[in-house]
Amino acid sequence: MVAQRLLIGLAGLMGAAGVALAAASAHGGDASRLASASAMLLFHATAILAAVALLARGLLHGGIGLIGAFGLLIGAVLFAGDLTLRQYAGHSLFPYAAPTGGTVMILGWLAVSAAAVVARK
Repeated sequence: MVAQRLLIGLAGLMGAAGVALAAASAHGGDASRLASASAMLLFHATAILAAVALLARGLLHGGIGLIGAFGLLIGAVLFAGDLTLRQYAGHSLFPYAAPTGGTVMILGWLAVSAAAVVARK
């Protein structure tokens, strides 16, 4: 329950950051990185909320579903954080942060899929 509430709160922050980055992208010069960062945050914030709802209905296996949702969260934050830092500071979060975030998101999606397959009946 605490983990689900945490995910909901963090998804809300991701959504807010996604909208802010979309606005910055629309009003900035060469801000294609910000558009990509915005999209990842907005899409994955929505996916996290959906995963929490599916967990609450028992349609996802609890442990695997939580791992998947947290993977989506961590991956999106790494990916978007790296692109945003590159845009504003001119350097990356750490070497390969964006690809690491992308890989974590892929694994998160696979975990959500697995959680649906092994959900308790």
